[in-house]
Amino acid sequence: MHKHNVLIVGVGSIGERHVRCFQATERALPSIVEIQEGLRNAVAERYGVTGFSSLDAALASGPNLAVVATPAHTHVPLALRLIDAGISVLIEKPLSTGVAGVDGLRDLIDARRVTTGIAYVYRALPALAAMKAALDTGVIGRPLQLVAVCGQHFPTYRPAYREIYYRDRTTGGGAIQDALTHVVNAGEWLLGPVDSLVADAAHCALPGVEVEDTVHLLARHGPVLASYALNQHQAPNEMTLTIAGERGTLRWEAHRNRLLTMSSPGSEWQEQQFGVMERDTPFITQAHAFLDAVEGRRPVLCTLDEGLKTLRVNLAALASVESRSWQTIQPK
Repeated sequence: MHKHNVLIVGVGSIGERHVRCFQATERALPSIVEIQEGLRNAVAERYGVTGFSSLDAALASGPNLAVVATPAHTHVPLALRLIDAGISVLIEKPLSTGVAGVDGLRDLIDARRVTTGIAYVYRALPALAAMKAALDTGVIGRPLQLVAVCGQHFPTYRPAYREIYYRDRTTGGGAIQDALTHVVNAGEWLLGPVDSLVADAAHCALPGVEVEDTVHLLARHGPVLASYALNQHQAPNEMTLTIAGERGTLRWEAHRNRLLTMSSPGSEWQEQQFGVMERDTPFITQAHAFLDAVEGRRPVLCTLDEGLKTLRVNLAALASVESRSWQTIQPK
């Protein structure tokens, strides 16, 4: 079997996960580039991969595919460099912390004819994919409302949050760009893009940082009303996304890995259970999907344009928090 030479750019928490999960596909030979020597050496030894201290040296090794897993404000410049070298690129979410350079990135992708996707990993979750399929078949009729409620104890799951990008909005930190962006991207996949929103956010609990850890966002996906509530300090690690339609209701319970359907008032929930899922599983699925896309077998899970739409939501939400006003997101 031909194996892809996959360069992982940046091996913090998510970059290391990409190393592990691309290895797990048995279709890839990962290497890494990381400027922090201690981290580079530790990850290279842990997974038996080659570590490079510079992008120039890594590119000389001839990768055909790369994952950009550095802080968000560096995503576009790094992707431009990789794509200009003819390398297909999976860019970690969010696409960036601003829209500068994205048009040039799109033009270069078209010129170099390489595969590019954004790593919104929720799209690799089978229960959410089942919800998308059910909506597309019209099982609940026209969607009317989305309500998403989510939270987790961030210090438990990301204990190094004080020392990484999360501590500063300019590097992609805070709940809006770090966590809520996953949920909004899922909502846009299900219902289409957000065209207006108003948001409130605050730092409520996380010690050692000042960025927001709690967000409430009201949005319109066209005619569909949506409400997103998220915090990063509660004890339960839970996420529920409910869509009410003309002829029924769908509910995705991410923490239970199941999809619920109710078709008539007062009836019982009909359950689709997707079993116990390890934390790496969706990332392995995402890796397989991107390798398939590079090989021309399927589209990417999340396109550059879809990632850009969600980026515009991130920016509008941050602007709304500061101005305390509704924001309109113009289609581009």
